[in-house]
Amino acid sequence: MPQNTMGNLSYTIQAGDTLWQLAQRYNTTVQTILITNPGILPNSLRVGQIIHIFPGHKYYPPSKIPVAAIGISKSELDLRNYLRMLWEEHIAWTRMAIISTAANLPDQDLVVGRLLQNAPDMAAALKPFYGNEKADKFGKLIKDHLVIASQLVNAAKIGDTKAAAAAEKKWYDNADEIASFLSSINPYWSKQALTEMLYDHLALTKTEAVSRLKNDYATDIATYDKIEKQALKMADALSEGIVKQFPEKFKR
Repeated sequence: MPQNTMGNLSYTIQAGDTLWQLAQRYNTTVQTILITNPGILPNSLRVGQIIHIFPGHKYYPPSKIPVAAIGISKSELDLRNYLRMLWEEHIAWTRMAIISTAANLPDQDLVVGRLLQNAPDMAAALKPFYGNEKADKFGKLIKDHLVIASQLVNAAKIGDTKAAAAAEKKWYDNADEIASFLSSINPYWSKQALTEMLYDHLALTKTEAVSRLKNDYATDIATYDKIEKQALKMADALSEGIVKQFPEKFKR
């Protein structure tokens, strides 16, 4: 448990923790945590590491971030946090779509509509680096990924094993397309590594959906925790590739 010392919390880093998650939990910002903990490396947190948090403090100007203390440029930190946020939204809205579909909730169409917004949002993140055409192609591939996932959940829900199998094959074919496309525009994005990460993402998401449909809530929840860690790993891999390909945009 965190201890309160002179107005701040002493927090011990747990497996899977990120500064963004901690900032959300304690109603503060990543910048505030960084300023409070000189020398902390946001992408190299260690389990058991103790940091200090001032809950409710949200107004440190970004210009006051001690860049030397965090080991990376402000532009790189922003990119990493932005891509992590997009992947967090991706898995969160996917989860909500699964829950709405499984329970026939009246918000199902609205939730799926918000989930699909993730595709142009992810495309927009690539436009500053790869231009509109390539970014839009990535956005289309992500939209296909989401649409196929919805088809798979719906087929599994009604017990149509043939349709579910067909959708699952299309899902993995789409993952191959995403890996091939991304590796073709960035030499630091390994096709093999991307394929493995995407396959892991699909397998975990399928387990999450099937567990929810079977009312196996314990497995469902435990799987989502794995999905979150794995999604953040993908986000970081994408960030690292962009930084390596465009180092001039991320100079300290």
